Amino acid sequence: MIDLHTHTTASDGTDSPFALVNKALSAGITVLGLTDHDTTSGWAEAVSAARKPISLALGAEISTLTEDGISVHMLGLLFDGENSEIQAMLSDARDTRIPRMKKMVELLRNDGLAITMEDVIAATPEGATLGRPHLADALVKNGVVKSRDEAFAELLTNDSKYYVTHAAPTPEDAIKLIKVAGGVAVIAHPLASLRGRTISIESFGSMVQAGLDGIEVSHRDQSAEESELLRGIVAEYGIIATGSSDYHGTGKLNSLAENHTSREEWLKLEAQADARRVVNA
Repeated sequence: MIDLHTHTTASDGTDSPFALVNKALSAGITVLGLTDHDTTSGWAEAVSAARKPISLALGAEISTLTEDGISVHMLGLLFDGENSEIQAMLSDARDTRIPRMKKMVELLRNDGLAITMEDVIAATPEGATLGRPHLADALVKNGVVKSRDEAFAELLTNDSKYYVTHAAPTPEDAIKLIKVAGGVAVIAHPLASLRGRTISIESFGSMVQAGLDGIEVSHRDQSAEESELLRGIVAEYGIIATGSSDYHGTGKLNSLAENHTSREEWLKLEAQADARRVVNA
């Protein structure tokens, strides 16, 4: 099985990179994509844990924003982690997360909800990329909600009045930098209507022109109808269809490899990178 979209404590997951690799081995995964939000800091630990028969497709889930303000997550895989341009983009994205989080906390507090920035920092593992799941965890600890899922459903969706966007590259700019760094670009859960406002179908044209390699067609947050529509777009543009779990660990329903990528599609995707960067144990 091939799962190209997972998270660890390096961003907003609850398993360390080492623990994630062990869980993936137990689940029968043969290719694991490590795609923490806006960081590559978990790569080294994951590599140290890898052993046969698993291979690692190292990458990152990059926060982007369309010109009309829609949040888009771009999976960059198999890029050169030493490339200064992509690391600068990831660093800039991380830097904008703190003022964004402060604003979200302020909005929640203005409505009388028990939360402080200190609570969120306390819920964020050391070295992790700050994100909404950490705010959700703090809200759970403070008794505002009962679970991460409830926090997202009631307070933290993209359509919520408490949601704040942050400065980010456009999807096209992120794709171009992924390609400059020799990697492959796959748009994550692009029609996940459960998350709020989604991009238009017309948006895919400019992303393909920028070098988009594939679309995450199979994802828990996309309906069967949305997935079928995405398959049509994949066929129209002659790009690659992937499926992934978007696993985060405890507090989210997603199970490892609950959606996965076919070997045929994976081999086509891997061939688009400018060098063989799959890590084999």
